Amino acid sequence: MAFLAKMKQSFGSTFSFFGDAWGELKKVKWPSRKELISYTLVVLITVAIVTVYFYVLDLGISELVRLFIK
Repeated sequence: MAFLAKMKQSFGSTFSFFGDAWGELKKVKWPSRKELISYTLVVLITVAIVTVYFYVLDLGISELVRLFIK
């Protein structure tokens, strides 16, 4: 009987968790389509800039190492 009580308690807390999570999701202010596109573009441009920065930095460090090795 103790096993069944533990299972009931476990499933009860699981259902409670999902119920609470659903309630919190209802409180979220979701972005509009225009905001979402704007935010996505900002992220993509930032990632591209950081990628180019580290690529150039890597090339520079590689050349310095190559000069020291020769």
